[in-house]
Amino acid sequence: MAEKIFPTSVHGELATLPKILPNFEGLTDFYDSEYFNENLTYDGKDLFIQYEKDHIQVRLWAPMASKVNFQLYTSAEEKTPFLTYEMEPSEKGTHLLKLPLMAINHFYLFEVHHDEVVTYTPGPYATCVGVNGEKGYLLSLKETDPENFRTYKAPLLENPVDAVVYEVHVRDLSIHEDSDIEAKGKYLGFTEDGTRNIKGHTTGLSHLKELGVTHVQLLPVFDFNALDELGEDGAYNWGYDPLNYNVPEGSYAIDPKDPASRIKELKSLIMSLHKNGMGVIMDVVYNHTYDGVTSNFHKTVPLYFHRSSGGMFTDASACGNETASERRMMRKFIIDSLLFWVEEYQMDGFRFDLMGIHDTETMREIEKALRSVKPDILLYGEGWTGGNSPLHEDLRLVKRNISQVPGIGAFNDDIRDGIKGHVFFNEKGGFVSSRGQRESVKFGITGAVYHPQVNYRKILYTDFPWAQNPGQSINYVSAHDNLTLYDKLEAANKGKSKEVLKDMAKLANTIVLTSQGVPFLHAGVEFLRTKYGDHNSYRSSDKVNALNWSQKSRNIDVVQYYKGLIALRKEYPAFRLRTAEEIGKYLSFYGPEDRNFISYTLKDPHGFYTLLVAFNGGENSFKLRIPSAHWDVLLDKDDADILPLWSTKETSVTLKPYSAMILMTRDSIS
Repeated sequence: MAEKIFPTSVHGELATLPKILPNFEGLTDFYDSEYFNENLTYDGKDLFIQYEKDHIQVRLWAPMASKVNFQLYTSAEEKTPFLTYEMEPSEKGTHLLKLPLMAINHFYLFEVHHDEVVTYTPGPYATCVGVNGEKGYLLSLKETDPENFRTYKAPLLENPVDAVVYEVHVRDLSIHEDSDIEAKGKYLGFTEDGTRNIKGHTTGLSHLKELGVTHVQLLPVFDFNALDELGEDGAYNWGYDPLNYNVPEGSYAIDPKDPASRIKELKSLIMSLHKNGMGVIMDVVYNHTYDGVTSNFHKTVPLYFHRSSGGMFTDASACGNETASERRMMRKFIIDSLLFWVEEYQMDGFRFDLMGIHDTETMREIEKALRSVKPDILLYGEGWTGGNSPLHEDLRLVKRNISQVPGIGAFNDDIRDGIKGHVFFNEKGGFVSSRGQRESVKFGITGAVYHPQVNYRKILYTDFPWAQNPGQSINYVSAHDNLTLYDKLEAANKGKSKEVLKDMAKLANTIVLTSQGVPFLHAGVEFLRTKYGDHNSYRSSDKVNALNWSQKSRNIDVVQYYKGLIALRKEYPAFRLRTAEEIGKYLSFYGPEDRNFISYTLKDPHGFYTLLVAFNGGENSFKLRIPSAHWDVLLDKDDADILPLWSTKETSVTLKPYSAMILMTRDSIS
């Protein structure tokens, strides 16, 4: 293999390094060598461009590059730079340049030379870019804060279980013709208050406030590759193909050509939600890049940031590649990036896409770093992968390993499929469709922690309690992926009436919103959102993906039911127990062992009240014996409220088919 020598003055002691192009096979071992990690990895805090009083400092980590130039352009479209600076080799594999302040408000690219191969990139640490993210842009972000942006904060989150998370795509919220929102499909759509549909029911931001959710999880808002930001109106994508990790996506901005527009408008979105009492969670996709070879990572340090085998990308993401979080500089990049989003944009939490690809140690370091600047940050992710990874599962933060990092949660697919049926087999129903799966539902009710009354041999995908505390269990029945809840229930219950499907849907999220752990709602589920059977709408039309605000009016009774449920969860702390010990002590299952019926009591840790919660997933009414007491009914098949709907002193109650009941007493019961 051809070799090259790095001079002592640049990188320390003499080192013989493998020729990196066009053959990548020798790189993996070298990147993982003691020499590389001691001499060619950089731990400084200045890989983001620094705007000083009298100059701009630019530093790029490119240890394998023979030369790096920094090129300035007058426009994003310009092909030829008007000025080129040669960067100086510096410490630990970095290249350094000090620019005059006159360079501000110009576009730029790094020209990275790897022997005979030259690549052009805005660099992994770009924080401001031109249209379609092709060139970086020199701009101090201090100039992009909306007025009072740093004044408004999300309410303090005392514990993850106090959150009610609402997942929504930026475009979906406002694009429908009946949204009454002017900035349709844009960040600024979240800033318009008082909007109503043609029937007079609230939409957009006002709807979120009315519903009572505590956190809004945004599908990817970093700069992604899928859309032409100047393309035809109506192009759509979820955005799970990262291009520039530290820049907002431009297609949601009013003017994608203005590099500052996307930044100011995303900050306006965040400020709007903060002003109205909601936190903002960012969906992050550090597990893969939109492409391997053409990614900014690979252009800068070939193959370093990705896992590989035999010089080829491995693919645990099912998207063509997977990143190598266990490598020192990839770990640093993820942590630096997350800290940037918290400190610059005031993000309140992160949802990690395919978190099971990331190594556990990196995720542990992520939590430590983020809690040092925001102790109440909310962190969770998908505890699985999209394929096989060369890094052993024991070293990755898959669901079964989640207890090793108690401050990070994972999506609970056991309760998801226990409630509604198998996520990938449309015809397979679950508990709310009279198909059993009682133990998987009980497992979710107890927040995935140990409980003596759960039979772990009968759980769908797990044979042990994987959560150390209930805040690690993200309980849900639907998300952007796969069928909507209503579409799934319709597919699994052919021939059932719309009224029956409505009852099943209400029962499904009644279980979620009363379970121990963190409840997670897919936008529109509260008015029976349909995507017309599209199970993978990542690039489908607005007709499929838009939140249909007219449908809210048609199902306003369901919306009111959800509103009451969320209020109940907030009103009664027993639904939000903090520890496994509390759950074991205060939650007790009782009643008949019927596959389609679950009932339990939930005692207030302070002894002020006892709740009785019952779920009937069967197609027939169910009569349940209850302890003798004065009971206030807070939820039944039709209504949910923090005030009593009706009261009873009877020793039994009857649950209608596909329904729930919640009762409360302040009497002492055994």
